[in-house]
Amino acid sequence: MGDSKKFGFWSIVLLGINGVIGSGIYLLPGKAMKIIGPGSIWIYIFDTLLVMSMALCFAEVGGLFNKNGGPYVYAREAFGEFVGFEVGIMKWAISIIAWATMAVGFATALSKFIPAASTPIAKNLIATTILVGLGLVNISGVKATKYLNNIVTVAKLLPLILFVIIGLFFIKGGNFTPMFPNGTSGATIGSAAILIFYAFTGFESIAVAAEDMDEPQKNIPRAIIATMILASIVYILVQIIAVGILGGALAESTTPVADAAKVFMGGFGEKFVAIATLLSIGGINIAASFNAPRSGVALAEDGILPNYIAKKNKHDVPYIAVIITVLLAIPVAVSGTFTQLAMISVISRFAQYIPTCLSVIVFRKRGMKSTYNMPFGSLLPIISVIVSIWLLTKATKEQMLWGLGALIIGIPLYFVLKWVQNRNTGVAKGM
Repeated sequence: MGDSKKFGFWSIVLLGINGVIGSGIYLLPGKAMKIIGPGSIWIYIFDTLLVMSMALCFAEVGGLFNKNGGPYVYAREAFGEFVGFEVGIMKWAISIIAWATMAVGFATALSKFIPAASTPIAKNLIATTILVGLGLVNISGVKATKYLNNIVTVAKLLPLILFVIIGLFFIKGGNFTPMFPNGTSGATIGSAAILIFYAFTGFESIAVAAEDMDEPQKNIPRAIIATMILASIVYILVQIIAVGILGGALAESTTPVADAAKVFMGGFGEKFVAIATLLSIGGINIAASFNAPRSGVALAEDGILPNYIAKKNKHDVPYIAVIITVLLAIPVAVSGTFTQLAMISVISRFAQYIPTCLSVIVFRKRGMKSTYNMPFGSLLPIISVIVSIWLLTKATKEQMLWGLGALIIGIPLYFVLKWVQNRNTGVAKGM
């Protein structure tokens, strides 16, 4: 029998879907169409294959460990404390920024129904309420977060499924030609691939809270694979329908899914998608509120950050980490400086993906046995790393600076924390 207080297999899958499928599915179809045309469908497929290769790597290493941390744990065990710290501290920082941004995103989406929500005071109040409210839900126990996550995830998937089923009957074949009106240069493909890749990020957070999951070494690998298969199918189908219905007009659309829904569902379709957007962004907030604090807990449990951060309450929740995460997220949310988030998120994620893929090879050479072994030996990890590096070469200098800047900041921070730790240890020994 599983522990009812923890996330079971399907709850883990729903948590993963909640963390992956978000605002990107409503915003990216038009931008992808503008870069590369109807051929954007093939870029979605390309990114699906890349992400699935990475997901299989995460599934294998996820089957080796049952503690919090995810990418941080894998990097530390494979390459040492310093690399683990770089991956871990950046993951926590990015998780906090991403959660704050999604809280503001919810206020922005709400303004379509309540225009006053877009004012600075209202935006800050709504975002802060979401951050504090979900923080309190987390502190009250994993069980409450699990049920809330499950309900919201199912609710936000239903509108997308309905959009796909109905939209299939309104597709026009002529909208798919020419397939690549802007050509197929490496720069064009790379730019589109990086943009679309953003929509697939988030699966790596599934293993961050392993200690709050039932049979993590068994369930996490299966949940990662199931999450990415389901999310990829939804993304590809939504892009096909958006292209098939709007054609060239899709490239100029800032709300592509809503515009496509309006074609075959009228004004109701617009409101329908607006509600779906709220559910989607709300769902990501719930997933982020659960995963973000656990990124800091793993570092604290290993003594890299102060150990009180990992302290738990009577509900077995790391409440100090939750409080710190909320307190750090609030000023980010009210600052309004979110224009670089996508750049930071996409590029910096590779600092988690590449070490994890390489760790598969390291752990296999050590003879470590996982509950899941990916096919084709070391081929998929190597392909994942090579394609990731290729994508990074297609990023702009600005994207690289913002994305890898966190790694640079982490270097002195690591040595300062180590110095403090050694100093405290020395004082303790002298007493």
